[in-house]
Amino acid sequence: MNFNSGHGYLLIGGLILIGGGLLILSLIVNLWVAHSVRDDVRHREKLLEYHRNIFSQLGVILIGIGVSLFIFFFQQNYQDQRKRDTELQQVMAKLAARIARGSAVAGSLGEFDELLDQGGPYVSPEIGGNNAAVSAQGGAALAKQVSQILLVERDVDVQDFDILNLSRDFESSFVVNELNPTLWFNLVRDEADIKYATTQIALDYKDLQDAIGGEPVETAVADPEKARRIKQEVLDIFYDADLLRQRSRRFLARACWLFSNGRGFVKLAPVEAIEADTRSHQKWIDRAKPVLTQMTSGSGDCFKLLQFGPAS
Repeated sequence: MNFNSGHGYLLIGGLILIGGGLLILSLIVNLWVAHSVRDDVRHREKLLEYHRNIFSQLGVILIGIGVSLFIFFFQQNYQDQRKRDTELQQVMAKLAARIARGSAVAGSLGEFDELLDQGGPYVSPEIGGNNAAVSAQGGAALAKQVSQILLVERDVDVQDFDILNLSRDFESSFVVNELNPTLWFNLVRDEADIKYATTQIALDYKDLQDAIGGEPVETAVADPEKARRIKQEVLDIFYDADLLRQRSRRFLARACWLFSNGRGFVKLAPVEAIEADTRSHQKWIDRAKPVLTQMTSGSGDCFKLLQFGPAS
């Protein structure tokens, strides 16, 4: 029986109330016994004594059961609360560690920002505009772009983004049952997208190397057919890199927001500015920044944690 649900209180209160009623009834019967003794009605006296004893014994038993249940439920509730506090403390510690390590990993996202947002915010391979990530189609521009991408491959270990995983910390605690369902769904979805993006980027880099074919980049892009293949692989890398930076930063923003609310984070409702799916990463940044700058984690606000912008 769940003491916190109120059923335990009702049971205990009912037992004590009934037990007290029986004791009061035994006192009333005892008055009748006294009258019987005074009137010298032996038969009625014995009958009333029998009922008095039954009522008093049942009353004492029921009150005893009620008090025992109260002590049991109180101890159980105390132990459950202690266990909950311990689990919450452990989850908070893991959350802090994820944020700290995730912030270090997020520093490498600036490498992708510099590539993706040249000439304007990156949207998608189909929507180019002034964005050089899409518009660079051949010659020196494409060769420069490919060289930059290969440098990023060397500098950024995408497998480090595996640290961005909170669900495994929450699954082993009560948090998974109390966290807002929308938050939980978005958290797991972002983790899945991060895993997908890191896997695909590694494959995309391999495909790009195959498209280059071991030749110098300038020589490879001089061949129109190779240039077309190389540009397609470049666009694939950009698509997955953009997915990685969007999901990673939203993950960190959400984690920082949860941590900034302390132990009460399990009762929070989603913040639209953080959870929104936007047309571009820049639009998400513009919406989330005013909210995140008001939240702190460690020595800085949650927006600084994202380390948005070209790598220094």
